[in-house]
This record gives sequence, structure tokens and C-alpha cells, in this order.
Amino acid sequence: MEDNIKDILYNPIVGKIAFLALGVGIIWFIIRLIKHNLFSRIKENDNRYKAGKFGSFVGYFFTIVLITIVFSDKLGGLTVAFGVAGAGIAFALQEVIASFAGWLAIMFGGFYKTGDRVQLGGMKGDVMDIGVLRTTLMETGQWVDGDLYNGRIVLVANSFVFKEPVFNYSGDFPFLWDELKIPIQYGSNYEKVNEILLKAGNEVAGNLSEESHEKWIALQRKYILEDAQTTPMISLVANDNWVEFTLRYVVDYKKRRATKTKMFTYILKEIEATNGEVKFASATFQLVEPSNLNINIKNKDFPPKI
Repeated sequence: MEDNIKDILYNPIVGKIAFLALGVGIIWFIIRLIKHNLFSRIKENDNRYKAGKFGSFVGYFFTIVLITIVFSDKLGGLTVAFGVAGAGIAFALQEVIASFAGWLAIMFGGFYKTGDRVQLGGMKGDVMDIGVLRTTLMETGQWVDGDLYNGRIVLVANSFVFKEPVFNYSGDFPFLWDELKIPIQYGSNYEKVNEILLKAGNEVAGNLSEESHEKWIALQRKYILEDAQTTPMISLVANDNWVEFTLRYVVDYKKRRATKTKMFTYILKEIEATNGEVKFASATFQLVEPSNLNINIKNKDFPPKI
């Protein structure tokens, strides 16, 4: 019995496993210590999240390196086999490899970060988590009107950043341009309409004009872009049925629906207060009366003889 115990204790394989377990424990203890004492002090959520992900990646890397070093004498004869198997695995797992490459691109290429609202792989929502293989979104839209959450959590493969366009609603410029179209009857006071709409834009969304303009200037320094008007703007088009006024304004990407509701409420009250000076238009249909038909019947035997 004692001999068996000695054989087990002095077995090289057992010693390597024990050394490996101790080394892995030390690696992850250090990683966890760094996360708790260093990374937790990072104030920005995005940078703290990236640091935590990078720490985990470093831990896995050193674990693999330690395993390779400990069992290096056992791997020599399997080099060719591993090469052939690796080629097959790479072909079979090409989507996984592409997703991992996508994760690296996302983390270090600035495609998007946690908290951003994106459209990725045909899905739109807010980024909850960026995993090694998949990005987790809290979906917006679909059966819910506007940019509101529908409660569905979507996992999208990171490889989609190489396959489809990535739409980021909150990247370097966290604002959107939105429009309201108001149909007005012909004969209304058009100057009054223009005044009401412009006042509505300044009252409801005018506070974002200066902030969004500063962001746009910063964007121009980074990319080649023309200057853009961030203050509310009015345009009109005359068609067959009415005069269509369009109010264009800048809005926070998360408040588009709420801002539009406030804007419509303000405009409705102001137009009703004009006492008919300004009237909304609606589609009208004119029914054309048929022409009179005169029918003359010429027949000697009419009415028929009995």
C-alpha cells in the first residue's frame, strides 16, 4: 500500500498536474486581484468593461502558455497530428474564428461599445454585452412602434461586422436629425405656420442645437465632413391637395419618439389657438356626376301589338 502511494507521489505526471493546478490558481488569483483592486477604480463604465474583458483574455492566454510549457515533452510527437487536425478544425470552425476576429475588431477598432444603440445583422437595439463570439442586444422596434424596447434579448455573431454594415446611432455623434410633416390648407396664413413650427422646434429641441453643433465640429476634425445646420429648419412643398410644411430638428437618439410627441402637442395647441387662421388639410375626394343619357327608340311596332 505504501509503495503504491509512493509511486503515485513520485509519478512525473502527477507532479506536473499538481504544478499546473498551482500555476493556474496563481494566475487567476493575480487576475482577480488586479480586477478588484485596479480595474474597479476606473470611473468610466466602458473602459472598466474593456479592462475586465482584457484581464480575462490575459488569464486564458497565460493558462494556455502554462499548459504548453508543462506538457511540452509530451507534445513533440503529436506536432504533425495537431497540424492536420488544426487545419480541419479551422475549416469546420471558420465562423467561430471569424467571430473571434470580429470581437478583436470591435474591442480595438471602435465599431461600437456597451451602451451604444446599433443595428447589427439586421437587428437594432442597445449593446448589453460584447462577448468573445457574440454581441448581446436589448432589441428595439419590431412589433413596438418607435425606438422603444420590446423586451427581447438578441445574440448576434461578431462576424457580422465583416459581412454587413454596422449602424451606430450613438457613436461620435449621439444625435439624429428628425422631421415632422404638417399638411396645411391652401389659403391659410403661411407666415403664421412658419412661425409656429419654428417656435415649436426651438422650445422643444432647441437646447440640443448648441451641444450637437459642438459634437459635429469635433466630428469634422476627425473626418472629412461639410458643416451641417443643427438649429431647427423649416421647408415647404406645394402639392395637389395641400401645402406640406416640414420641420427638421436635432434630437437625442434615445428620445426621438418622446420629442416628436411633445412637438406635435405644442403645434396642435398653437394652430387651434389661431381660430381658423391656420387650418390642417386632409385628403378630399370629389364625386363626378354622370352625364344625362337620352334614349330614343324608333320602331313602328312599338309598343308591340297584342
